[in-house]
Amino acid sequence: MRSEEFRRSAAAVIDWIAEYLDHAENYPVAPRVSPGEIRAQLPPSPPEAGEKFAEIFADFEQVLFPGVMHWQSPNFFGYFPSNNSFPSILGELLSAGLGVQGMLWATSPACTELETHVLDWLVDLLGLPRRFHSSSAGGGVIQDSASSSAVCALIAACHRATGGRAAREGMDRRLTAYASSQAHSSIIKAARLTGLGEENLRLIDVDADFAMRPDALDAAISADRAAGKTPAFVAATIGTTSSMAIDPLAEIGAVSRRQGVWLHVDAAMAGTATLCPEYRHLNQHLDAADSYCFNPHKWMFTNFDCDCFFVADRSSLIDAMSVTPEYLRNRASAGGEVFDYRDWQIPLGRRFRALKLWFVLRSFGIEELRRRIRSHIDCARQFAEWVQADSRFELAAPPRLSLVCFRHRSDDATNQRLLEMLQRDGRIFLSHTRLGDRFVLRMSIGQTRTTIEHVRAAWKLIQEFAPPVP
Repeated sequence: MRSEEFRRSAAAVIDWIAEYLDHAENYPVAPRVSPGEIRAQLPPSPPEAGEKFAEIFADFEQVLFPGVMHWQSPNFFGYFPSNNSFPSILGELLSAGLGVQGMLWATSPACTELETHVLDWLVDLLGLPRRFHSSSAGGGVIQDSASSSAVCALIAACHRATGGRAAREGMDRRLTAYASSQAHSSIIKAARLTGLGEENLRLIDVDADFAMRPDALDAAISADRAAGKTPAFVAATIGTTSSMAIDPLAEIGAVSRRQGVWLHVDAAMAGTATLCPEYRHLNQHLDAADSYCFNPHKWMFTNFDCDCFFVADRSSLIDAMSVTPEYLRNRASAGGEVFDYRDWQIPLGRRFRALKLWFVLRSFGIEELRRRIRSHIDCARQFAEWVQADSRFELAAPPRLSLVCFRHRSDDATNQRLLEMLQRDGRIFLSHTRLGDRFVLRMSIGQTRTTIEHVRAAWKLIQEFAPPVP
């Protein structure tokens, strides 16, 4: 493909994306295909000779597109928002075109310095402690997801708890970690991947609102110390995936500080809300946190992948992660005057992710971002009121921010059938969880183009499919 063909093809793809996003709500949200159906339509081997882009794109439309889940539909209410926007897409396109490999400052100074600057913006915008700012001993970095941030935080915590021995000698099997029973599955995966082991991860009981109990955390840490273990890491959550539960950070921070363990706070989904001053109290008790993350690719109109990970003391992270072969040595790095973000993450290589985040912040402006976040929260509040007004339904957890957990008042089987009928119908998409061992429907509101009219239509459809209470 030469540059002229690239220009024509790129223009056609941009037109297609714009048209798609303008009309995404017209498609059934979930694909109506069977396992293996897409692959059966693909040729068994690649072509010997190159094909025209128009032919390739035709296959995308005819074979692949029918198997796409329409996450960008305003009728997508499942899992969590994973939204995009035109400025973010343009930033992603420019990143791909530049092909920057930003592993060191020296390999692309603009990539590193823009990332540091945008992350510092977010420290101020979200009301985070100043120790997460690059002008302090800490700083921020863009990871691919909160899962990677959890792994990095756990590695740094174990490195600190062992005085650096974990990096040199391998994971000490006496190390222990702690998280709520409602914490994201990435914490369990981090325990497995780092070698800490799932058997050394303690899942702490929650209260009636599904938030971690600080007294249970304190007791678990104390019991492990008495048994000769080395408590190293606590993961708290601002907005759990299942119910948007918010762990009591002040009390958990006090326990972590007194017990001398690393406190990591995961605000992957809820963190965006703190752009609004009225929700900044969610970040009020982060003084004891050693690390914090949130995902602009959830609810901040920045396409996947983009997780902002902050540390209060970058030296613990860098010391644990840094390996410097001769071919990466350079004067700027040796002088200690720059950040080399390859030492803040698992992979060596890294993309120019800050571009799309920068484009979003500048193109929307903070007031427009806040307006949209408030609109989604208002939609969720209205939806919760509709649920409470219908005698067939009940709330399964306190509504928080943009998430409403609810269920039909009958049994689990009825709720599961209701969800399956809605998904087969295809006009909306919801997901589920279990709370208190009950099957619960989740209404997650946060797609870029979702309005109260989409939420109202979704509720009418739910009511239509719902049976009477026995």
